[in-house]
Parts: sequence; C-alpha cells; structure tokens
Amino acid sequence: MALVPFDDRDGLIWMDGAMVPWRDAKLHVLSHGLHYASGVFEGERAYSGHIFKLREHTERLIASGRILGFEIPWSAEQIDAACREVLTANNLTDAYVRPIAWRGTEQLSVSAQQTKIHLAIACWAWPNLFGADRMKGVRLGMAPWKRPHPETAPTASKAAGLYMIGTLSKHAAEAAGFDDALMLDWRGRVSEATGANIFFVMDGEIHTPTPDCFLDGITRRTVMSIARRNQMKVIERAIELEELPRATEVFLSGTAAEVTPVREIAGQTYTPGPITETLLREYDGLVRMTPAEVSSRAA
Repeated sequence: MALVPFDDRDGLIWMDGAMVPWRDAKLHVLSHGLHYASGVFEGERAYSGHIFKLREHTERLIASGRILGFEIPWSAEQIDAACREVLTANNLTDAYVRPIAWRGTEQLSVSAQQTKIHLAIACWAWPNLFGADRMKGVRLGMAPWKRPHPETAPTASKAAGLYMIGTLSKHAAEAAGFDDALMLDWRGRVSEATGANIFFVMDGEIHTPTPDCFLDGITRRTVMSIARRNQMKVIERAIELEELPRATEVFLSGTAAEVTPVREIAGQTYTPGPITETLLREYDGLVRMTPAEVSSRAA
C-alpha cells in the first residue's frame, strides 16, 4: 500500500489559534525547533469522539515545554478545546491526535530566548501501531542506543529530540526483521521500547522498570491502575537484562501501541497469556467509555 505523505492530505489543522487547511499548515525552514529540537509534543487517541485522558496529555505538554524553558501561550482549557475542535473539523471520532509546540524563527542559535512559541494540533485516522492482529505478539530486537542519564537530557519531558535514538533503534530493528526494539538505559538496565513502556509477568506478578530516565507514560499508569483494580500485584523496580528469561508474558503500553503483547525479545520467546489478555480487553473497554462513565468508575 502506497504511503500518503503527511504534507499532501485533505483536512484541517489547528495552528496558532486558527484552523488552517492541511496543506497550508507550514513553518519556515529556519525555525529553531527544526534545527535545535526545541519542540515538545503529545500523542493522544480519540475513541467514539472522546479524547482519552485529554487533560493529562495537555498538562504534560505544558510541563514538557517548561522543562525545555518555554511557556506555551495557551491555557490547558484552550488547548483541550482546540484538540476537540480539530477532531470535529476533520469529521473523525476514532483518531490519533498530535499537539506539538516549538520555538520559531526569531533567533537561530543555541540561545533562543526571544523566539515565539508556536502550537499546532492535527489528527488523523491511525489504527493500533502494530495492527489489528497484535494479540499474536510483536518481536523486539535489542536497540543499539541507550536511554540517557537524566543529567544529560530532559528525560522527564516528551521532547522531540529524545526520539532521535528511538527512530535509529527502530530502524535497526526493522532492518533485522523485528517489529521494534528493546532499549536499555545508560546503566544497561531494561527501560522501554522505542516509543512504548514495557511490562513483564514473573511468577504471576507484573514487573515494570522504574521510569527514572524515560517517560512515565499516561497509558502505562492507566494499565497499572487497571491491573491493581483486578487484584494483580504491580511492582516498579530496576530490571536487569538477565532477568528476561524469567518472564512468562511481556507486553507494551502506549497511546499508539495501546496494550500490545510481545512474543519475542532477541530470540527469547514468550506466549501472550491471561494477564495480558485481561489488561488488553479492559483497556480497550475503558478508552471507549464516555468521560462521565470513566469518572463514575473511578469514584
């Protein structure tokens, strides 16, 4: 199937407060965000017309900008409203939503204190990252790059620059015939996949790496909440690579991946089982509830 370039599509994109025809939503080639990765973004999903955990995503977007030293000039309420407006304007109910904020063209040097901060929001139809048959499980290779020490990069933010090594690692995995890659951290411990958090079922308990140098995903936290509600024990801890053979089930979580089982990590095989199936099913049910139903359930 031929790829449709993202700059040549029908639709509308919210850009700096106005709805702009998709093909006209452009920025200058000398934008600071392009040259110095001074941008932050979010990945969100809408189900049945409702954007799941919208406010949490918006708050993280604003917080990420502050970590990178800039203030997004729209309030959380305005950003939420713009996300919903984009969804409606494009006549979508089930979609992926992408807000992104970046430094503009006023300065093009390492120092960029005087740059204007821009915000754009787009949405498009995008099924699960790994396809409809993801229950069979995906295959992970080992990433050639490691997640950095939090003193060397703004690892608590969803900053564009942090995804460079994810792209490199995923490309290397795909070239070797895998679907994705498992990334270690600077210490050599298990961290995450290139764009999703990871969980391991060991002795009937769910183990997941402590997010001390990578993003503590909103989907990750949601899955942990679902597991605990189902009386499953969830343990956040340092996980060594040598422990992987102990796991009987492995799965990923993320906005794009949702809940996706893993059937192999670099030759070590796993069988998607009842814990993964339960969490996948309950997550799929939760995201399709209305916000009122979610609030009632939480209460």
